[in-house]
Amino acid sequence: MGLLTVVSALSLLGAAHAEFNIVRHVAPAPRAKEAAALPPAEFSVPFTAKTPRRSSKKGALAALRGKPTKKIPGKKAPGAGGSTVAVDGSDFDEEYLTNVTIGGQHFSLIIDTGSSDTWVAQKGFNCFDLDGNPVSADTCAFGTPGLDTATSKTFQPFPNVSFNITYGDGEFLSGPVGFDTVSIGGLSVSHQEIGVPTLTAWEGDGINTGLIGLAFPGLTSVYNTTDPTKASGANQLPYNPLFLSAVSQKKVKNPFFSVALDRGTFDQQENDPFDPNLGFLSFGGIAPVPVTNTAVTVPVQGYSATTGLPSNAPGSEFFFYTVDVEAYTFPGSNHVITANNNTILDTGTTLNFVPTEVAAAYSAQFKPPATLDPDFGLYIVDCDAKVPAFNVVIGGKTFTVDARDQIIPAGTDDNGNIICITGTQDGGPDVDGDIFILGDVFLHNVVSTYNPVAGEVTLTQRAKY
Repeated sequence: MGLLTVVSALSLLGAAHAEFNIVRHVAPAPRAKEAAALPPAEFSVPFTAKTPRRSSKKGALAALRGKPTKKIPGKKAPGAGGSTVAVDGSDFDEEYLTNVTIGGQHFSLIIDTGSSDTWVAQKGFNCFDLDGNPVSADTCAFGTPGLDTATSKTFQPFPNVSFNITYGDGEFLSGPVGFDTVSIGGLSVSHQEIGVPTLTAWEGDGINTGLIGLAFPGLTSVYNTTDPTKASGANQLPYNPLFLSAVSQKKVKNPFFSVALDRGTFDQQENDPFDPNLGFLSFGGIAPVPVTNTAVTVPVQGYSATTGLPSNAPGSEFFFYTVDVEAYTFPGSNHVITANNNTILDTGTTLNFVPTEVAAAYSAQFKPPATLDPDFGLYIVDCDAKVPAFNVVIGGKTFTVDARDQIIPAGTDDNGNIICITGTQDGGPDVDGDIFILGDVFLHNVVSTYNPVAGEVTLTQRAKY
């Protein structure tokens, strides 16, 4: 999912309670409908860099599943008006970045549908290790010195509040909040609220200097206090993330944004830490890549504002792009329950994380079978194994996941041999409290188009590439 852990994000719902637990249940959801007629995007940006999975994301997912932290190691398409920006990727297609201008200054930022804040480190930031000890600025490994708010002609401070976020492995970002002009591709949003942290414990990649979150306001991390120790759900100040600001400023005709993530080849993933032009982030319509006729529009799953339970009742609140999965189908899938109503679509997570029994049943179908490594909680597989078919049924439509996404190189052993893992992994038991993820392994195979205003997602099967 996005950089904020599921548990800490949803705990914002429980501001009036000392403790807060998310309990998964099968909620009656509105029915899927025929796919919305999506116009071509008005603006598209290519992903321009791919960067290694940060250890905080590994830690957040490990914390989510109650397991130890793991160490796992585009061409421009024709658009119909407006501009299109490409997305690149690096180190096993683990984080997708694109070029963004803030206050006239240029940055490479992570694109994340699993979080909501736009933030960029502020010039002169203080860097810390995960124990809170001051360290040199280069230890945080940002790609630039940071945003210089003093030289931005459009930056305006937001006094007496703070941006404050802590991640599953102890990384944190804290500091001022302001408003500035954010431009991405041909889209420019004025007076966008952003975090400009000055206190950073960040295990960066030397490329990105921050992140653009595209989920819902309930996940934003601005608080009505300047003391980070007092930030809580009780004084959270939700605000419009970047795309919702673009909608409110009428910068797009249609309230859609769309993501097409390209996969790298196995050789690229293993040998090349940087892949250019790996897809598109598009605004106002569907991303400009070839698609098939298989498509459906489904409602986003909400959560009760009082109990935190998945709910589509009036008053429920959106956080993530959570959808109902009707089934995972693969050889032997008829022997396990595969439906799940608490599954997040997340560009910020490489793998699929599905219920334990589903992952075990699918892994057993590889030839030779994938085996669970007890130390890392991951299914290891022969890099040349025969991959069983894997489909995801959402809204009555079946979406196929390419076999090339199901075997991923994940580094080498002590003898220099390549270690491979499966693309669909164990996300925990199918019990109350567990939330599951369809990450890039699934998203490489569809164009996902999000309508945060209507609370809908349209999935369209991509043509084989």
